[in-house]
Amino acid sequence: MSDYVMLVAPSANHVYAEQAPTMAVAELAVTTTVENPERTAMAGVEYVGFGADALDPAAIARQSSALALFERAGELLRPVQLPAVQVMDDDLLTITKYAGKTNEMFTRLLLHVTCAQVRTAGPERPVLPGGVRQLDVLDPMAGRGTTLQAAWLMGHNGFGVETDERAVEQLAAFMKTYLRRKRLRHKADAAPVRREGRVIGRRFEVTAHPGVATGGHDALEGAPALTMSVLTGDTRDSARLFGRRRFDAIVTDAPYGIVHGARSARGNREGRGDRSPAALLAQAIPVWAGQLRAGGALGIAWNAFGLTRDDLAAICADAGLEVCPGPAWEQFSHRVDSSIRRDLIVARKPAR
Repeated sequence: MSDYVMLVAPSANHVYAEQAPTMAVAELAVTTTVENPERTAMAGVEYVGFGADALDPAAIARQSSALALFERAGELLRPVQLPAVQVMDDDLLTITKYAGKTNEMFTRLLLHVTCAQVRTAGPERPVLPGGVRQLDVLDPMAGRGTTLQAAWLMGHNGFGVETDERAVEQLAAFMKTYLRRKRLRHKADAAPVRREGRVIGRRFEVTAHPGVATGGHDALEGAPALTMSVLTGDTRDSARLFGRRRFDAIVTDAPYGIVHGARSARGNREGRGDRSPAALLAQAIPVWAGQLRAGGALGIAWNAFGLTRDDLAAICADAGLEVCPGPAWEQFSHRVDSSIRRDLIVARKPAR
């Protein structure tokens, strides 16, 4: 068995940076077959160390915080080249800055640990760099599309539902400008969504072909086309908005505050526009579970101060999902600020 150390990428958020190595250990544990991942320090520099009999460099390259990999050779470190696994430039995810945006490293972590549990992809799916297959990823609380952009970065299709029409407009404007400036072949349009003869929302849809070398890394020849489709509406209406479409993975960062809901629903007799995050998840998770393909996975980040892990696991179980077990899954909890302790949970839909 060979010993390796992975250098964790720095984070602009110093609170997240302090906790990133611990989460990197947990991410390795739940997405790879490496042995005994742990935090370690060498010459005052912190790494994540692990052992492996047959190392898969692509599996390390897909880690959300992987900056560099080294093999231990006595007291020396031998660099190990990581293969390119991204199909878009990093700046797709990092250019936009706004209040409330989730840390990009955490978004990539949540996406990665969820997609690693998916067992839906058949041989007909396009193969992505690193040997994984392209997935359809839904974020039913999409905001301005950080999760969808992270999905594109790794070669997956991104779909979303967002109650804030202004956020969808901002995402559409950014994506059109970004793709035009990158000179990537694409097609984008917006249109109303109709069901039973009436308009129930609007859709922004874009397809792109990331097969041209641009920007900060070499885009990969032969990379499959990417689709992004975002609908306006309440997340609890996600199944009605997308109809019969099903998804391989559902990945979302649940609201940390006390109110979330469709603005147009405020004041109706159900009171749907005034719900706590816990009540919202209790209503929404059964809807999302119905949108998963058999063998698909649901990944949720949430504020553990407002809902316990056991209670959220019970909601998932009641919706017919199987929560991923094991101590590593309980190592992702971390402080965001004094009122938010963010955690994540991943649950699978049983394969038929």
